[in-house]
Amino acid sequence: MRVSSLDNDVAAAAPGSRPGLRLLLLPLVVLAGMGLSVEAGLLGPLGVQVGHLWATLSIFGVGSAILFFLLLLSGPQQGPALGELPRWQLIGGFLGPVYVVVLTLATPHIGIAMTMIAILSGQVGKSVLIDHFGWFGTTRKKVNAERWLALLLIVAALVLIARG
Repeated sequence: MRVSSLDNDVAAAAPGSRPGLRLLLLPLVVLAGMGLSVEAGLLGPLGVQVGHLWATLSIFGVGSAILFFLLLLSGPQQGPALGELPRWQLIGGFLGPVYVVVLTLATPHIGIAMTMIAILSGQVGKSVLIDHFGWFGTTRKKVNAERWLALLLIVAALVLIARG
């Protein structure tokens, strides 16, 4: 994959973004993904100790408190006009807790590696469809052979980890 192609994709998806931004963001996203594995490792035992829903509520509570504190430190901002947003854009508020509850339930039974590769399979599979059809206002990016191969390799990794 050529760097210029990567930069063009970012520029098309986010007007006004600087060239090379994608190369800076990719390591950050990889680190965030590593954080999700740590989160799964912490949530499994916490869910067993206090209950899966309480574990989910506790991490969302801590996260909300941190975000609230960051908002206070970031200075005046225009608050959200929730009444003006399309309702479908708020679905993420439902999907986040579902994701965390599933992490909390699955991790103690199938392990962190199996949980995370299964989540990755679902994320990449759905992401390819979202890109392909341009759902949710995203820039359309047709599915090509490389994307199908990447998805196939992730599913193969899921099968290998499940067998291992």
